[in-house]
Amino acid sequence: MAPFGTLRHVVQRALAAAGLELRRTRPRAATGDRDYSNFGEQDVIAAHLARLGIASGTFVDIGAADGETSSNTRALARAGWNGLAVEGDPESFARLAWRAVDTPRVRLARAFVTPDNVVPLLEAHGVPADFAFLSLDIDGYDHFVLAALLEAFRPLLMCVEFNEAIPPPVRFTVTYHPDHTWALDHFYGQSLAMVDTLARRHDYALVDVHYNNAFLVAAERSALPGLTAEAAYRRGYLDRPDRRQRLPWNDELERLQTMPPAAVVADLRARFARYEGRYICEV
Repeated sequence: MAPFGTLRHVVQRALAAAGLELRRTRPRAATGDRDYSNFGEQDVIAAHLARLGIASGTFVDIGAADGETSSNTRALARAGWNGLAVEGDPESFARLAWRAVDTPRVRLARAFVTPDNVVPLLEAHGVPADFAFLSLDIDGYDHFVLAALLEAFRPLLMCVEFNEAIPPPVRFTVTYHPDHTWALDHFYGQSLAMVDTLARRHDYALVDVHYNNAFLVAAERSALPGLTAEAAYRRGYLDRPDRRQRLPWNDELERLQTMPPAAVVADLRARFARYEGRYICEV
């Protein structure tokens, strides 16, 4: 959820305290169903699944939040997919559980996912090794959770949120610490270059970027050539004319887009000085 989550979570919590709820109701032209996702990722996911010839299967949603607001998997759940939705926040999980009444093929797990528990968690819920779709968004040490998951599972399509303010080729990630919590600042997740590094290590093709989400396909199933992190970032984020309107919280880091990579690293290290020892930032 990038810093959009800052505003969204604050508003949601304020409304919840008043007994109200924030919902988005943008219609989807393709099916007439609601678009539950943040920036239209729902249709991007559908297009990639269709390209892969996947009409149904199992999804895993790590960081499922309330199961509807900015959800990458709600449409799949409503279409009858099997799934596992994982959320650690108790308030969000309560809303997730309430919504799951109409999607009985989706299992729920209330847990904060870590590199240590992600594989046992999926195994305990019977997730197939080659399940169809993974959505990952935990605003923290996502890189290390994904690295652990890919040692035991091979999802065919992945939608992985990344820290879009940090341009390639800079490799940045929050490292795993059990006490880590997101402070609602720019210190979260991993850069696209770090996602790409992990993807290449496990033979995945980076096929798309949609604002702050990277789409990865198992190389043996990809009908599209893999993109470089630089090309995907430019096409899917940097050159989008509306990105600064959609992600205005990145304006304070816009200067990174015109800096050489070494200067980006130096700038980020200065910005994240209070987090020394809790991240990797390199070219």
